[in-house]
Amino acid sequence: MPAPERRVTILDLAAAKRAGRPLTMVTAYDWSSGRLVDAAGVDCVLVGDSVAMVVAGRASTLPATLEQMIYHGEIVARAVSRALVVVDLPFPLQHLGPRTAVEASARILKETGCQAVKLEGTAGQAEVIAAIVAAGIPVMGHVGLRPQAVHQLGGYRVQRDVDHLLEDVPTIGIGAGPHCDGQVLVYHDLVGLSLDRVPKFVRGYADVKQAIAAGLARWRQDVETGGFPGSDETLA
Repeated sequence: MPAPERRVTILDLAAAKRAGRPLTMVTAYDWSSGRLVDAAGVDCVLVGDSVAMVVAGRASTLPATLEQMIYHGEIVARAVSRALVVVDLPFPLQHLGPRTAVEASARILKETGCQAVKLEGTAGQAEVIAAIVAAGIPVMGHVGLRPQAVHQLGGYRVQRDVDHLLEDVPTIGIGAGPHCDGQVLVYHDLVGLSLDRVPKFVRGYADVKQAIAAGLARWRQDVETGGFPGSDETLA
């Protein structure tokens, strides 16, 4: 039996940056999406607080709770065997002081089996980040357009604050152009499964929504006309 493929680590991400190899990251929120994204060979799988919007149908990421992030993070981490799994620290835990942030991040790391946490708005939070890192928990920062600060930013608007972006040195972009060290997209947007407006920076690489809708409609029609189940689908 061949040996399992080695897990991607933060050292691999740093090596890719030094080598100029673009990094890839895709979100996942459940076991099947985690398996599919991992099988595609991406570097990182992000269990984002966007789960509140994509899965739960909320208007923003703010309603995502720590318990929800742990629930979805554990499922995805169990499905992924190669990529580095990152789980979002939900609002407002990073703003409640180092102790609270460390405790929440530790729960995420321990209870999900992920390899890193992500938090929004790293500028001005050096003490919090230092405390999390000192506890042995890798941290990914999220700057620029920060969904958790949607009300403070006045909506989902492009952020052009170059000074803050350069201060925090983001490396993986979403809608930030080709000069980042890597790219991330939401799974549902990438495969054409989104039910609402898709951001203009997304390129759809599949049309899963149409295929699902067509399959459901054909099944319903077959049931209504007596075409399903047939003899092959009927248990003896």
